Amino acid sequence: MAILDKIKRLVRLLYLKLFRINDTPLKIALGFGLGAFVGVMPGIGPVVALMLALLLRVNRVGALLGSIFFNTWVGLIALLLAVKVGAFVMGRNYQDIYVAWTGIFKGFKWEKLFDVSVYDVLLPIGVGYLIISLIFAAIAATVVYVLVLQIKKKKIFKSL
Repeated sequence: MAILDKIKRLVRLLYLKLFRINDTPLKIALGFGLGAFVGVMPGIGPVVALMLALLLRVNRVGALLGSIFFNTWVGLIALLLAVKVGAFVMGRNYQDIYVAWTGIFKGFKWEKLFDVSVYDVLLPIGVGYLIISLIFAAIAATVVYVLVLQIKKKKIFKSL
């Protein structure tokens, strides 16, 4: 099967799983936004998205799909944005943070984790990830909400 056919099948599956769900547009959008938030954050993924969706009573399929989509596509971009945004918010130089972050993984040894100041490296990156995740989640939820409303409106008019 050609790669184009696989992409078409994936898009069709996403459409069927997300937009034809018998749930309110708001719950679907909030679920997808929650999944996007969890998907952008490093180290947590679909399982956390599903647990949070259950806890917050939003759409679980939307949360799962949002988590998978954003975890797959925005990893490197999110890291770079998180470093810059976190450095800006914390009043630090993003290049210094990025160099320290990459230095942790060059010739990795567990002792290096204790040499790096948590405040100077990990806290700005964590703050950056939190802000970036919230932005991606808000955008994703808004887009999905509008799409679901449009699709459901068309579906209602087709049935009349």
